[in-house]
Amino acid sequence: MTRRNRASNLQFSIKLSILIFGVLVLRGGAWAQTAAWQPAPPHTQIAIWPGAVPDAQAAPGPEDTAIVKDHLVAGKTWTWVMNVTQPTMTVYSPAPTGKNTGVAMVVFPGGGFEGLAIDLEGTEVCDWLTSRGITCVLLKYRVPSAPYDWHCKCRPNHGLNKSTLALEDAQRTMGLVRLHAAEWHVNPEKVGVIGFSAGGYLVAEISTDYAHRLYQPVDAADQESARPDFAVAVYPGHLSMGTKTYGLNPQVPVTRETPPTFLVQAEDDDVDGVDQSLAYYIALQKANVPTEIHLYAQGGHAFGLRRTTLPITEWPQLVEKWLATIGMLSN
Repeated sequence: MTRRNRASNLQFSIKLSILIFGVLVLRGGAWAQTAAWQPAPPHTQIAIWPGAVPDAQAAPGPEDTAIVKDHLVAGKTWTWVMNVTQPTMTVYSPAPTGKNTGVAMVVFPGGGFEGLAIDLEGTEVCDWLTSRGITCVLLKYRVPSAPYDWHCKCRPNHGLNKSTLALEDAQRTMGLVRLHAAEWHVNPEKVGVIGFSAGGYLVAEISTDYAHRLYQPVDAADQESARPDFAVAVYPGHLSMGTKTYGLNPQVPVTRETPPTFLVQAEDDDVDGVDQSLAYYIALQKANVPTEIHLYAQGGHAFGLRRTTLPITEWPQLVEKWLATIGMLSN
């Protein structure tokens, strides 16, 4: 990572910390404060753990939601959820009168494992998927919002560490989707994952660490496979060991059994850097994993599905075509 990129990343981290501090303390300004996040009716959240949450970790306060009014994306506000300690999933099914392909995708919003961009990289993704006949399962995974540490100029949840809490939630959710496949009109052999930024790293984690649960099995859902049948990582982070070597984070040990993967990132991404996708792509290719990667000159970071004039805005259509090439969708 160059000095310029390190400075940019630090500047972004400090800026985000100040924004979060503003939400927690000032309760206003550029943010519109609300309560715990709820999906729009008639959708309801489902707790993924029937009892105590494994490896429970306290948060600075109760779950909180803020509408970000500055740092607009495509000219629009977006929703930031903090202090998530009780993970849930929300199932979005294709319209009853429309096409149902039997494909399902579990969605991991991004947020640096400190919060979740729940609409920009969550509900808006579900709107796209369900319009294409794909069942969407939005995972509100645990992000206890660890504070920025000014001594080490870092956050405890950042870096190349395993996101244990989030990965436990992801493993559990994959099992739940397959357990309820018949009820939700899903083909249990066509269950994939899609994630953004930190959620993209979670995509890589569940793609490479699915065989053994990180928690004690709870019920029949944990007897189901947690392996995704395919994976989509959009501007992923935490994957590269360095821009010069393109070494892969050892927490995501790619093997031939890693599912087919689609990657997309902008070369001017000044938060995670295009080396993240490149490091993962190189490892996938060495393991002979079917992979498709798309790199664009412009797009930055955290653009979601919101349309702009940039070519990168067409990435969802590329995903749809790719899903057909790997046999998940029909042409």
